[in-house]
Amino acid sequence: MNDRTAYLSYLLAWGAPVIVAQAVGIGAFYRAQAIDVYRSIGPPVLAVTAWLAAIDHFAILDGVWIFGEGRTLGQNIGAVPIEEILFFLFTNLLVAQGLALLGRRRFQAQFFRATATTSIKS
Repeated sequence: MNDRTAYLSYLLAWGAPVIVAQAVGIGAFYRAQAIDVYRSIGPPVLAVTAWLAAIDHFAILDGVWIFGEGRTLGQNIGAVPIEEILFFLFTNLLVAQGLALLGRRRFQAQFFRATATTSIKS
């Protein structure tokens, strides 16, 4: 793929399916509290994304990162292509949603262990 949508296309193919699957899992596991999960993970995800984009801005200006000519949409915030910021956002969402799902599984495992122990003693 040698066009301006290359980075965006690969990014969406890489991250979107897992992000959507995780979001469905959060909805299924947390149900009514799912919105609270996103209220909890939203600010840190956005803060870390902004931090990474800011640092990336300086790295790009110093020539540390170079993006293929004509491989991005050409829309930047500072020196950072929009696709790069989306990459940071996707990565942070993958981690935060994964931790939310893992935390729910651990909670359920502890709950069921405690329930099983209590019912055995009764």
